[in-house]
Amino acid sequence: MNEPGFAGFHVYIGSLRSCGLIEKITRHFEIPRRLRALVRARESSLIVLAGLVGAVSGVVVAAMGAGVDLLHRLLFHLDPGVRLSGLLRLDPVLAISVPLAGGLALGIAAEVIARWRPEREVDPIEANALHGGRMSLLGSIIVAAQTVWSSGVGASVGIEAGYTQLASGLASRIGNAFRLRRADLRILVGCGAAAGIAGAFGAPLAGAFYGFELIIGGYSPTSLAPVGLAAVIGYLLAHALAPIETGIVAPDKIVVATHDLVIAATIGLLSVGLGIALMRGVALCEEFFLRLRWRPALRTMAGGLVVGLLAMVSPQVMSSGHGALHLSGVLNLSLSAVALIFVLKIAASIVSLGCGFRGGMFFSSLLIGALGGHLLAVALTAVWPGATFDTDAYAVIGMSALSAAVIGGPLTMTFIALETTGDLWLTTAVLIAVIVAAQVTRETFGYSFATWRFHLRGETIRSAADIGWMRELIVSKMMRQDVRTVPALTTIASFREAFPVGFTAYVIAVDEQERYAGIVRVADAHAPEVSAEKSVKDLLSNAGDMLLPGMAIKEAVLAFDRAEAEALAVVDSLSQRRVIGLLTEAYALRRYAAELDRRRQEFIGHE
Repeated sequence: MNEPGFAGFHVYIGSLRSCGLIEKITRHFEIPRRLRALVRARESSLIVLAGLVGAVSGVVVAAMGAGVDLLHRLLFHLDPGVRLSGLLRLDPVLAISVPLAGGLALGIAAEVIARWRPEREVDPIEANALHGGRMSLLGSIIVAAQTVWSSGVGASVGIEAGYTQLASGLASRIGNAFRLRRADLRILVGCGAAAGIAGAFGAPLAGAFYGFELIIGGYSPTSLAPVGLAAVIGYLLAHALAPIETGIVAPDKIVVATHDLVIAATIGLLSVGLGIALMRGVALCEEFFLRLRWRPALRTMAGGLVVGLLAMVSPQVMSSGHGALHLSGVLNLSLSAVALIFVLKIAASIVSLGCGFRGGMFFSSLLIGALGGHLLAVALTAVWPGATFDTDAYAVIGMSALSAAVIGGPLTMTFIALETTGDLWLTTAVLIAVIVAAQVTRETFGYSFATWRFHLRGETIRSAADIGWMRELIVSKMMRQDVRTVPALTTIASFREAFPVGFTAYVIAVDEQERYAGIVRVADAHAPEVSAEKSVKDLLSNAGDMLLPGMAIKEAVLAFDRAEAEALAVVDSLSQRRVIGLLTEAYALRRYAAELDRRRQEFIGHE
């Protein structure tokens, strides 16, 4: 790989940035003030914007889906209408060469983009949790393009992550142009994701609940109309432009007996174990490649090679798996073939995401869950010959349960099953399975695939619930700066003279180098049993407990709990330990409660 070439390209990009060309292309456009005021003043205006977002998202789904199909036809020499993962056989040369070369190209592009845009791109969940719905449109376009390419060259990734990224990024840009309030912007971002999922699966109810559960982090009457409208319009426009067959098709006659409802809960439990294994497997694979210290291009190339080798055995492992999921197709293969695809798809998904291909696990988890449910039904039939276990029904239950464990959103997965099969009794079994899978995963693991990736980066996000304002409420904004300090070697007699009872509650002691040494309670220094000949050093508490000015309110409260203290000193850094302020636990909790109440009042007023 030619390093000077990369450096030259980097210099070229830098020159473009310095002259302002890129900023001019991607600059923030604003709507005229009068129109902005009209939109902010009327709730119905947000619904109109949601309809616009739904239409744009429908176009995004159709365009990205067409892009993947075009790459499959060009690179794998497929006939129109043929799905890559629906093939039973694939030319070994193409199976190896396309993902290998595609991984190399993606890795090179990733290196160039990293030099040009070192900042990490924000996805819709993180945007709504920490940034009030603000996303980079340029970054979303890059992520969407990388996702299309990854799926187009055969990597085992779901393209739905690209749909939601670009649709939400466009929604965020539209909302920013109108300078929407934080709450409204978060709803509009949810509208983009909802419309993307509705268009991808042909399931507007599932899309709407995807927006509520995973992107907005809750349901409110205010969000119902805009999210619902966006999902319906996204579905209608996507299917008008490019009808997409997800492959989630079950036979007309599925019999769900009472014992199936009981076993559905067991499928939910089994899905928890498999889902956690998938998520941890991706993390371990990623860690393995990082330990090799290979450049991104070598990592994705190696991952492409592995996927190609697996595809030589079973082409169904390639891309997202839309072609393989057709229940009346792949599940009619022999039991050994279904089991082989099940194992290879798991391996291909872990390697694809772990080595650096872009995408998600949405559709991959659907396919893996369907195969697992089918295998379980066959196993139960062998063990319990007298009972009837419909393999197609168990495939639908399995795909919904595993996706609920990996992606989250139990109602989203329930409505996908309902809207794609149209079977209410089957949906009842699905609901049982997804509730068990989602709840047990939350209790035992605590993360979905998206939030697990945040955790690995050091973030504490568990959902899209808005906690960004908590990070803005930091110690430096709450602390008292007019703190009293005293040398730690000062005698108690001198201390009593300088700080009489009632003058202040706490005084901070410092050592000979003016560094923090501990806190003295004035009342303790004036206690009769304390000798006036002693020094302040004998009364110090919390010498090793300090706050930093950049700590958020949540970190500060945890620090108070650990120290079992009512007040803590604020220092400039742990190395210098220069005292810059004092914060009491009572004041921190009051500020938190006041801010929480203010946010609640804003929400009520918004309702």
